[in-house]
Amino acid sequence: MQHAVQSRPAPGGRLHTRFTRSLFGQVLIALVIGTALGMLFPEFAAKLKPLGDAFIKLVKMLIGPIVFCVVVAGICGAGELKKVGRVGIKAVLYFEIVTTIALGLGILLAYVFHPGTGMNVDPRSLDASAIAGYIENATKVKSEGTADFLLKLIPNTIMGAFSSGDVLQVLLVSVLFGCALSLVGEKAKPLVSLIDTFSHTLFKMMGFIIKLAPLGVLGAVAFTVGKYGIGSLKQLGFLVVLFYGAVIVFVLVVLGTIMRLCGFSVIKLIRYLRAELLVVLGTASSDSVLPQVMKKLEFMGIKKSVVGLVIPTGYSFNLDAFSIYLTLAAVFIAQATNTPLAMGDLLGILAVALITSKGAHGIPGSAIVILAATLSAHPAIPAIGLVLVLSVDWFIGIARALGNLIGNCVATVVVAAWEKDIDRGRAHDVLNGVVPATELDEGLPMADAADAVVPVPSPAAGR
Repeated sequence: MQHAVQSRPAPGGRLHTRFTRSLFGQVLIALVIGTALGMLFPEFAAKLKPLGDAFIKLVKMLIGPIVFCVVVAGICGAGELKKVGRVGIKAVLYFEIVTTIALGLGILLAYVFHPGTGMNVDPRSLDASAIAGYIENATKVKSEGTADFLLKLIPNTIMGAFSSGDVLQVLLVSVLFGCALSLVGEKAKPLVSLIDTFSHTLFKMMGFIIKLAPLGVLGAVAFTVGKYGIGSLKQLGFLVVLFYGAVIVFVLVVLGTIMRLCGFSVIKLIRYLRAELLVVLGTASSDSVLPQVMKKLEFMGIKKSVVGLVIPTGYSFNLDAFSIYLTLAAVFIAQATNTPLAMGDLLGILAVALITSKGAHGIPGSAIVILAATLSAHPAIPAIGLVLVLSVDWFIGIARALGNLIGNCVATVVVAAWEKDIDRGRAHDVLNGVVPATELDEGLPMADAADAVVPVPSPAAGR
């Protein structure tokens, strides 16, 4: 008896083991190690950037096929095409309303706090060579009208949608294919079953890759601290501080209010997604956790068809934090260069940004490019002022990615609640921790996790 008592692990030991085995714990440890390497061995740490780049490339490799499988299976499982169309329309309507609020918040904060006032920058003194490539890409974005934008959504070939990595092109192919399969009916069931099996295989692959997240985060953080220095965070200026504050206010107040109206808590949702948010914090990319987030939203009781339509669409149409940045940075540049802006100018920036923000996803250096396109469409503000924000864009990009991801997850909950496609009881149990998602946080496929933790939910539970 004495031997049995002595061999039993201490509660603290079990807690320590559970923490180090979870994705959340491993990523947190990687953040600390990456920061330490950047501070102690900056030259070596700067060479670890390929670790972060490789992890993001591995994830992006699977995003297209996973979106295709999830959307097709969701449409075929929805039962009727009218419902699919209704979900899509409601999602886009929600995106436009919330994006407008985000753009307005950026302008409001810029005028309340005046982050650029007093800098007195002469645009002629700025080096245009640093942003030449961004301006060139921005000109292409600006020259594309509505027709060009819509044509860009159509891939040259079906396989071209997957090779280009454009989520909207993949989404278009997926919706068309899913609708066609749904109309074929009984004969299509074997193919639907095959696609479902294929999706489980892809999630198994993602399970392997997600275990590498700590290495990816370590490399990205070590590179950043090694290159810019830990003290650089103190030297980024009022604009960075204001933007981080704006994203926090938007998430807690705007998105928090929306979640409360739906009967949920945004704080609990953030806590549930803490492992994914830590990966985004380390890599400054929300793409790196897209498949994992889709799994966790399904796990909390949201119907697969809603998750499959809202999340991929939101990655291009619902960029909340990015929208705040567009207007905040535009007014910041105007203030820094002493460019006067009338109310008509502000409304013009708002209108242009509402359109240009939709082309952000998938463009290299997207934030600077889209900001350049916005300024080019509003010549009162000197586009050369982009040089002022170029040096801090990576740090601002962390908050942009975090805010965008939270905004898309909230949008999914809202549309699901709107459509009554969420099992509220299960969602509350998951968010409150009654139904644990430990295995999901370790990167295991959802089906395995559900079997291991709790019984797989019934169709009524939103699966």
